[in-house]
Amino acid sequence: MKLHLAAISLATATVAVGLPEAAVAKTRLIVNCFWPPQHFVCTKVLPGWIEEVERVTEGRVTANIPPKSVAPPPEQLASVEKGLVDAAVQFNGLIGNRVTGALTAMQPFSGTRNSIAMTDAAWETNKKFYPDEFDTVELLSQWVITPGDIYSGTDTPIVTLEDFQSRKMWALPGPLANIAKELGAGVVATPAVQSNEVIANGVVDSHMGLSGDGLKAFQVLPYSKSVTRVSQPMYTTTFSFFVNKDKWAEISPEDQEAIHAISQDTIGKVAAGLWDSVHDEVRGSFQELGIVEYTADPALEAALMKAAEPITEAWLSKASEAGIDGQAALDHYQARAAELSQ
Repeated sequence: MKLHLAAISLATATVAVGLPEAAVAKTRLIVNCFWPPQHFVCTKVLPGWIEEVERVTEGRVTANIPPKSVAPPPEQLASVEKGLVDAAVQFNGLIGNRVTGALTAMQPFSGTRNSIAMTDAAWETNKKFYPDEFDTVELLSQWVITPGDIYSGTDTPIVTLEDFQSRKMWALPGPLANIAKELGAGVVATPAVQSNEVIANGVVDSHMGLSGDGLKAFQVLPYSKSVTRVSQPMYTTTFSFFVNKDKWAEISPEDQEAIHAISQDTIGKVAAGLWDSVHDEVRGSFQELGIVEYTADPALEAALMKAAEPITEAWLSKASEAGIDGQAALDHYQARAAELSQ
């Protein structure tokens, strides 16, 4: 019997040594997507990254996306840290208590209307000023999306400071809501996914902060009669994509390097470009929908910028506490975003 068992063990070892590379154990990633399943991040951006990962690792690293998000938007980072999923996208505005540098591109009046240019500038700034900020996960990509504008739900557009102050408006929580409050507008601030119930039910008569993707996804276009643009966007939103540290450690150094090499181009820049494309498509429908475009009065724009100053000052103070040269990072980001947008 001992001889028989030994023979089996030897045979098994011999077969294992002779197995082709494809039979070696693979690393499989569970990649969460908190947007609705039909959103382009879930149908194009993340699947495109998965396809590239499988290609550059020759199938040694594969991945799949669950049919439904396993965690709410604020919990994406936590879900990856806990190992509930292996990779996820996080809206950086929801983890401001954990990261500071990632909010550089979210400072008011710091961006442009070119999301790919802002994304390149933000990633470059990250690498230069705070490359190790995400120390509990492996950061693979970041991006900046199309800025939103000011929309009136009444026949009267919002052009002057007096117009703005007379309104009750929905705004994204955070900088935009704080700016609107500072100027004296009535503000209802909720996550973007709850914007429709506030806007459609007449709780407010205007809204601020949604770009084309949000306008379309949350079905608020029927309640928008005009849009007002400022010369420099008030606020932009940023996201980060990362992988669980322990799962990342299962991947060979060579494959890790290959994944890093393709991630920013296949997630960050692709996502940014799609956001701009959807925004341009929605904006192209404004005339048909009867949505009239206006330019903000200079006095309104100046007041908005003045109201935003305390927000940036508070961030600069927080960046200093985190050991980041916030002013240098912000200056670099703004200069590069403007340069790349030309």
